[in-house]
Amino acid sequence: MMVGKVRALLEQHQVALYFAAVLLGGLTAMLVKGTASWDVLINPALGVMLFVTFLQIPLAELGQAFRKTRFLTALLVTNFVAVPVLVALLIPFAPADGMIRLGILMVLLCPCIDWVVTFAHMGRADATLLLASTPVLLGVQMVALPLWLRLFLGDGVSQLVQTGPFLHAFLWLILMPLFLAWLVQISARRTSTGQHVATALGLLPVPVTALVLLIVIAAMVPHLGQATAAVLHVVPVYVAFALLAPWLGWGVSRLSGLEAPAGRALAFSGATRNSLVVLPLAMAVPGAAPLLPAVIVTQTLVELAAELLFIRLVPGLGADRPSSP
Repeated sequence: MMVGKVRALLEQHQVALYFAAVLLGGLTAMLVKGTASWDVLINPALGVMLFVTFLQIPLAELGQAFRKTRFLTALLVTNFVAVPVLVALLIPFAPADGMIRLGILMVLLCPCIDWVVTFAHMGRADATLLLASTPVLLGVQMVALPLWLRLFLGDGVSQLVQTGPFLHAFLWLILMPLFLAWLVQISARRTSTGQHVATALGLLPVPVTALVLLIVIAAMVPHLGQATAAVLHVVPVYVAFALLAPWLGWGVSRLSGLEAPAGRALAFSGATRNSLVVLPLAMAVPGAAPLLPAVIVTQTLVELAAELLFIRLVPGLGADRPSSP
């Protein structure tokens, strides 16, 4: 009972906690000189964040996501057809610098798989369906991103993104956390100790996500300062994306005949990007710092502000009645 109350309290105040983490990360970056120690913490922290995120996915629900073919198809169309079209329309307004455009494309073409679930829940969306679909989203974007980059940028710039870091990230940030979450769920079903462990770990998604934000901001703020001009030029692109992308998801949901909560989930998924997971991939690009990390972290900050708007406006989309079969 107490654990449930603490979890509900954390979820209720998660937006405030995330912004507090951003502010604390920025303050830390100003007070503590040098970012190398923070950089090495990003991947482990992301792995833990994804582990506790995947732990929220009941195995039965994961199977349900594959059975909900209409939702899954609409989700894939939103993120891998509609959103790339929007990005294609926005990218000409970005600076012509290849590294800046690479950063914009890397972050905007990859749908979020972590805090989108909690924001969707706050926005009266079907967060369970979205949560169960996260492994599918992640797997598809890892395959699709190199193809999109080659299409948008040509072989020259796209070849800067090597396959090795993607495979490494997929193994340690996706497969390993997913496997560990599966083991914990099996233990929870079979033993009371496992159940207690799973319940305790259920408290961690919000605090761990806040910790990841703190680490990322502490590591990247010095880069932001060195790339101020680029950051200022990419902000309008990110703001335009944040204003337009939710309507793409909602529009696809209407065309697909989905019920309103599922449609809201598509609106959140279309608008929320995978910046925290993409960041280590960007940092593996030769000559990435300071420009590429700065461009990606800027999107994180714009998106956090936009989510405050989403969780107030998206619940008004549609009536909560089931669609026809």
